Amino acid sequence: MRVASDIGGTFTDLVYLDEGTGEVGVAKASTTPADFAEGVIETLRKARLKVPDTEFFVHGSTIIINALTERKGAKTALITTKGFRDVLEIGRANRPDIYNMYYTKPKPFVPRYLRFEVAERVNYKGQELEPLHEEDVRQAVERCRAEGVQAIAVCFLHSYANPSHEVQCGEIINQIAPDIPVTLSHQVTQEWREYERTNTAVVNSYVLPIARYYLDKLEQDLAGLGMGKVYHVMQSNGGNATFEKGKQAPVNLVESGPVAGVIGAAVIGELIGEPNVISLDIGGTTAKTSLVENGTPKITTEYKIEYRRNFAGYPILAPTVDIVEIGAGGGSIAWVDKAGALRVGPVSAGADPGPACYGWGGTQPTVTDANVVAGRINPNYFLGGEIPLDVEKARRALQPIADAFGISTEQAAMGVIRLADANMVNALKLVSVRRGYDPRDFVLIAFGGGGAMHAAALMRELRVKKVIIPTQPAVFSAWGMLMTDLRQDYIRTFIARTDQIRPEALNAIFGEMEAQAAQDLAAQHVTPANMVFQRFADMRYLGQEHTVKVPLPPGMITADKLPEINERFHQLHEHAYTFRLESPVELVNYHLTALGRVKKPALKRLDGRSGNAEDALKGERRVNFDELGFHQSRIYERDRLPVGVTLPGPLVIEEPASTTVVFPDQRVTKDEYGFLHIEMA
Repeated sequence: MRVASDIGGTFTDLVYLDEGTGEVGVAKASTTPADFAEGVIETLRKARLKVPDTEFFVHGSTIIINALTERKGAKTALITTKGFRDVLEIGRANRPDIYNMYYTKPKPFVPRYLRFEVAERVNYKGQELEPLHEEDVRQAVERCRAEGVQAIAVCFLHSYANPSHEVQCGEIINQIAPDIPVTLSHQVTQEWREYERTNTAVVNSYVLPIARYYLDKLEQDLAGLGMGKVYHVMQSNGGNATFEKGKQAPVNLVESGPVAGVIGAAVIGELIGEPNVISLDIGGTTAKTSLVENGTPKITTEYKIEYRRNFAGYPILAPTVDIVEIGAGGGSIAWVDKAGALRVGPVSAGADPGPACYGWGGTQPTVTDANVVAGRINPNYFLGGEIPLDVEKARRALQPIADAFGISTEQAAMGVIRLADANMVNALKLVSVRRGYDPRDFVLIAFGGGGAMHAAALMRELRVKKVIIPTQPAVFSAWGMLMTDLRQDYIRTFIARTDQIRPEALNAIFGEMEAQAAQDLAAQHVTPANMVFQRFADMRYLGQEHTVKVPLPPGMITADKLPEINERFHQLHEHAYTFRLESPVELVNYHLTALGRVKKPALKRLDGRSGNAEDALKGERRVNFDELGFHQSRIYERDRLPVGVTLPGPLVIEEPASTTVVFPDQRVTKDEYGFLHIEMA
């Protein structure tokens, strides 16, 4: 058995593959915020799995990002180089929107009284200028103990070039306070930039005790069901790692859940011959989107938590699949602001009490309530009938909005849906149009509980080639986890001009990283035959501040390959920024991605010769299609739809955990893999 588990804001999903029979099964349960592991165990029970037969278990969750956004991490202290106590406070001067009068400065995760300076100094070349004063460290640790600190971060100036002082400091801390977990900055990142490095180390320490407790508890519960030590955790870089790696560097798990969907979308795109795709994951709390070009998801090392127009966010120097996330999911609450304008999100009704139509005590209107009133969701078939929805409670929740604007509840519902769609279109444009990509060259792959319901409307606005709804879209992120490999990223900083650096120096840097990567993968039981190394460099024009990530050719780098590397940089820079220069080019960071290939489930083709569309027809109902008005629409059961038959809209395709809406000016076809293809008619 191969099992993947994904904890979302509203539901916890499970997908499993029986390698003996090739059967893929799913299960879904409500997320349990009081004890997240409980929801995971409940999905295993619902799936009736033979847990001891599990050979591979991979898990993704929003635990880490939630702890950061809700400020529920550990009491953390910072030990840093003398004179750099306030680097977290100073931050960067590059505000997201320089004229935004509502801008607020990020408040550090470590208050000033818990930031301690120690005498030591290393220069940018890694040469020691002043030895570490051990007595300063001892005094700082004693203060930490007296203040009840639960985690310590250590970040010294230029430790990416020479970490010896950090190692020495870590040894002293472990002697004096072995019970306090420590993050040494060079263990989580070896890139330059003091503010970003310091914040990354602090964030890692801030969530370290939570991650350890949670993963230990989940491991304990799974072992209680008879599962062996086959636990892996999904990382933000699109790969997975063992639970032990996750406990050491939880900062790599910040986007643990969402990235799996992007990996799954890339796999689907490759399967149907569409290497350029935009993924859209609409869950209960958020909508998340990312762009995949030529089958490869975009990876960034400039990720920021909570980044928005009026807030600079918190930088994390950890390779992360480039995802734009907004608070617009099924549970997002609709409200009228003080100026009398309708808003949707970012606050969500979550799993408890949930949308008003659930009947679990929620009274505020949500996007799900609006879709119920608009006729897009069958109230008797939500989660296959497991949760019967109350249409009247949805109407009552929307009534205050209707009253505020002097309109009917149906119009209020459509206003909520229209605004949620507009927010999603803006997010989709952020990963495409705003970065120099034309959406018409891409296919939109939509999933999550609400992806199939909103995708057709977004397609009409964004004008993508087509929309693909994969099989079991509500648990697609969990399925994507089964398609991921073990992955680790190694990044080093060494600034040099391409016309001055010797190829031997480049080969030495990558050779050292590859040796370390091979050792780390071997410790995770990966054979050399299944190890794959990919090389990149962050490059820029001399005098520039920003860089562009450039894929490097495999094998030994020789003098005749440097012009080719330069040309790759010029092309990528022109694509991103619309110009190229004749200036000298600099190499800044060297990035190695190490993959440990694992066995993945194969998608079965369906038998397209049996059945017809009439067999799948369940009836008709009145559905609101926005500016196209209400239509009496045919309702189909997805599993019974025949392969290859094209159906014109308006129609609704239902399955237990998701609903696909097809507008009157669109058509839909089910392909040989069971995917739904929606195109403009």
